Amino acid sequence: MGCSNSRSELQAGIQAKMPEAKLHIDESENYHIAQLFTSCLAEMAYYIESEKEAIVIDPLRETEPYIEYAKKRGATIKYILLTHFHADFISGHVDLAKKTGAKIVYGPTAKASFDFHLATDGEKIPIGKVNIEVLHTPGHTQESSCYLLLDGERQHAVFTGDTLFLGEVGRPDLAVKSGEITKEDLAGWMYDSLRNKIMKLDPKVIVYPGHGAGSPCGKKISDGTFDTLENQLKTNYALQEIERDQFVTLLSSDLPAPPQYFFHDVAQNKSCALPVEEVVSKNLNFIPATKFLSEVAKVPESTIIDTRAPKAFEKGFIPGSVNVSLSITFAIWVGTLFKPETKFFIVAENGKEKESIIRLARIGYDNVLGCLEGGFEAFQTAHKHKDEITVVQQENLTKEMHFVDVRNAPELSHGYIKGAHNIPLGQLEQILKDNSNNEALPKDKPIYIYCKSGARSMIASSLLKKYGYTNHLNVDGGFESIKKNQNLEFQNI
Repeated sequence: MGCSNSRSELQAGIQAKMPEAKLHIDESENYHIAQLFTSCLAEMAYYIESEKEAIVIDPLRETEPYIEYAKKRGATIKYILLTHFHADFISGHVDLAKKTGAKIVYGPTAKASFDFHLATDGEKIPIGKVNIEVLHTPGHTQESSCYLLLDGERQHAVFTGDTLFLGEVGRPDLAVKSGEITKEDLAGWMYDSLRNKIMKLDPKVIVYPGHGAGSPCGKKISDGTFDTLENQLKTNYALQEIERDQFVTLLSSDLPAPPQYFFHDVAQNKSCALPVEEVVSKNLNFIPATKFLSEVAKVPESTIIDTRAPKAFEKGFIPGSVNVSLSITFAIWVGTLFKPETKFFIVAENGKEKESIIRLARIGYDNVLGCLEGGFEAFQTAHKHKDEITVVQQENLTKEMHFVDVRNAPELSHGYIKGAHNIPLGQLEQILKDNSNNEALPKDKPIYIYCKSGARSMIASSLLKKYGYTNHLNVDGGFESIKKNQNLEFQNI
């Protein structure tokens, strides 16, 4: 059956290479499935093995974790299956194929600049004692495909990529072609794919999606990393009885703007992105604290990203730096706020510089010019000055104050402070650049910034500082804390 490695040993091995990854194992006499959930991107990659032959589905850019996992189990990676050309991360498929000799597989209609096997709908890929059946499911993209694991005649699991999530389906606006394919076309194909392929599977089949809650690849993905199709048929709105036209309108409406890195990543995934080791080698350069500001000044269009925890950042930071903490969905927020060509300098907790670079590389942000040597403490010792964020506790808030809520609009359905101005964090910097919302962001009275828990509002507070604001305060604990205040008035949208 499997190898003698315990689950704890395998988990430790994965986390040594990918610290924030979580491992879920599903195995029987004929197969071993490992789901690798990376919370930074809310992304799931999969390792499937049978009789010492293995498949990897949708690998991240770092390939060593998959190679080491197979090595520990004494297996050989034969195939690398991609559910589609990803927009939200750089895949390691080309690098993994070079290192292992495995064959890259895409579903029908895919076109790329590297060698791969173009699978046909219904094709079965044998791995040991099981087969993987290709289900072409266009909708999120034209080439989108799901992979069905067959244990004999039994349908055990379906790996749905960005076609079907828990409680949601993939957004239909990322593969639009001007004058050829509209988001409505893609939404219609999604309707057909779900009903002609997914909903006809055995209800007991396990759904293993490509993303979890927090990913921008779906409008409102539910919590969890896997489920039965039977439960999704009961709870997922997209799998209910609904007319095609109504479904198309529902799926293609109220879509948030995609993060700035999405189309950059699609292009990278259709070509040959640099291996992550080369990116780290090029980007991991330490700059002494005494020279840091002068090096930054040489690149006026650059951005200083401080990846420390919000609580550490608020107490002191380099003026002009932006706090995007490694403790949140770091890469997603960097990719939302900054363009792919942005040049970065990194301030990190000591020992976290390499991790910061790798997590930027996961979305193809490969332009780190240097890292502050010795962390912020070294900078403060060298320069004797710093900036700070003023923080306020919820019990000190009153309804007369001027509030700015930086959550996304759909989150306001959970409640917000009556009269608060809503500026989603992803839109804030452009508004600051344009100086276009003076009513919501006045400079002549205190502004109280909040989000759900305090991390995004700290990003917002650092952006306001960068653009010259000094009259704002970050509400500690966000709306989760604010709603305990009985002196405030709340409402819902």
